[in-house]
Amino acid sequence: MDRANAISSAERYFDSGAFQERLTRLVSLPTESQDSNRADTLQRYLESEIRPWLETLGFTCTILPHPRAKSSFLFAERIEHAGYPTVFGYGHGDVVRGMESAWREGLSPWTVTCVGDRWYGRGTADNKGQHALCIAALQSVLEVRGKLGFNAKFLIEMGEEVGSPGLRELCTDHHHRFQADVLIASDGPRLTADRPTIFLGTRGVATFDLSIVARDGGHHSGNWGGVLSDPAIQLAHAMSTITSPTGRIAVAEWRPDGIPDSVRAVLKDFKIDSGPDGPIMDPEWGEPGLTPEEQVFGWCSFDVLAMRAGNPETPVNAVPPDAWARCQLRFVKGIDPEQIVPALRRHLARHGWSGVTVEEVEEMSLATRLDPADPWVTWAAGSIARTTGKDPAILPNLGGTLPNDIFADVLGLPTIWVPHSYPGCQQHGPDEHLLAPLAREGLAIMAGLYWDLGSRP
Repeated sequence: MDRANAISSAERYFDSGAFQERLTRLVSLPTESQDSNRADTLQRYLESEIRPWLETLGFTCTILPHPRAKSSFLFAERIEHAGYPTVFGYGHGDVVRGMESAWREGLSPWTVTCVGDRWYGRGTADNKGQHALCIAALQSVLEVRGKLGFNAKFLIEMGEEVGSPGLRELCTDHHHRFQADVLIASDGPRLTADRPTIFLGTRGVATFDLSIVARDGGHHSGNWGGVLSDPAIQLAHAMSTITSPTGRIAVAEWRPDGIPDSVRAVLKDFKIDSGPDGPIMDPEWGEPGLTPEEQVFGWCSFDVLAMRAGNPETPVNAVPPDAWARCQLRFVKGIDPEQIVPALRRHLARHGWSGVTVEEVEEMSLATRLDPADPWVTWAAGSIARTTGKDPAILPNLGGTLPNDIFADVLGLPTIWVPHSYPGCQQHGPDEHLLAPLAREGLAIMAGLYWDLGSRP
């Protein structure tokens, strides 16, 4: 009954409106890490909202600065007994730009507005609402048990949306202090709104620019067209060697050496459902012979994010002097990250395009994947099923990217992510929202997980 009481306590916290009130305060702070003028707001989020909340739960909180970071980090710990297991929690309080003018009439990114089951506001889904659910669930366990029954550490950063600058160095510098047995955190979407989900890692991401500079300045296409090389045409042909016309990757070093059997097994358990608001999938795109689930969670994907030649807004009759494209590779565990860009340069050279410049433009995030057969996965899945009556979908890795490699590789933690959003939440765009039923169920799930962690032998 004590477990049930902890879950009921979490649900009462939601039903009373206390969680909505808390989330409203968090969302009201415009913590846009992409805006250099928001530094004070980023700091205030930690100091005035998260720190006092955690301190009331018996956590010792420390503000940890780093010169690379947009704002300081908040590290909190509650150590109950040296023999207890230790869970490491993580969240980020920064958000992408508010895009105020693009939201629907009556909605604001800095106000939680409830319309039916949707709670609109920037950060409701990514990630203020999700780490607030975790903290509230810890609170519910403490209310019922009087203690957690495990040691807890929590790290909140304010720069995830700009690549988590300083996070890797901070975890390296404080490696001993941050030691734990497992990471349990919440971010990203469920596979579908109606099914609880666990993901065990993330695909890595490498972002780079391809460019050709032929000459200084454009030249009249009537006078010079036909005798001057067109860098836009050249770059298009160079990029056409990277994949087939249907997106099959042709760079050998970017192709995984198969999909592990344990990964294939869990991927058979679910289907990607884009839902009524999502895009229609293109069945002929990508690696032949793979299911959509294997394409997204077990394979690599290459995309051209943007291209430019000449002046797209006001085209003129001139042969452009240069062409540029920003490209991205999402890659899975098993791809050598140090060879991604060198392999592309070698590939282009073999096809006669050594004149294409390849330049990395963002710090690479590495791929991670906890084995789905790991005992922590079995334990977490069992706890969630016990709470909800549903078998959770288990993703070997998220299709997107989080700084999970820092926790998995630098801190050496098994990583269990339990998301409480859904694919249609519109994170990073106008009208971002959290679904109230998912939030309520998420509170129950996290309370059950934390209760079970404190009950483990």
